Amino acid sequence: MDKKIIVMGVSGSGKSTIGEMLGEALDLPYKDGDDLHPQANIDKMAEGIPLNDEDRWPWLQLIGEWLEARPEGAILGCSSLKRSYRDKIRESAPDAVFVHVHGDRDLLYSRMSERPGHFMPASLLDSQLETLEPLQDDESGRVFDIANSPQDIVDDAATWLRNL
Repeated sequence: MDKKIIVMGVSGSGKSTIGEMLGEALDLPYKDGDDLHPQANIDKMAEGIPLNDEDRWPWLQLIGEWLEARPEGAILGCSSLKRSYRDKIRESAPDAVFVHVHGDRDLLYSRMSERPGHFMPASLLDSQLETLEPLQDDESGRVFDIANSPQDIVDDAATWLRNL
């Protein structure tokens, strides 16, 4: 499979878990988009300060470039909260497909609160949910409910992606 796949969603939605499992299911490399953040962005989020668009543009550029450099296909976890962010990624990777993992705020909050050692505090969840712009009809993507097990999400997403 030569698809460039973004597993998107707010913090706590399971992007990393789903991305890694989906990579195994589809035999594609997975990278966590957080690994491409400059240290200044990580420091800002660790202090409980939401990133602004100026913080995100260079990071989103790197994400698009990372995907585009993998013509054999790849999976990357990235929040991709706004349409403009997804458009920025598509400037470099126009064929990117989005697997949006999403669910109930209380479930997301409990997951974030239980993660040890992650730089993104649960206090930033509401700002992420306020920023989130759902996929539009003209965007290649689909929403998967995080109330389902990770394996069920991966199975459904893999079937959907194979049939694109």
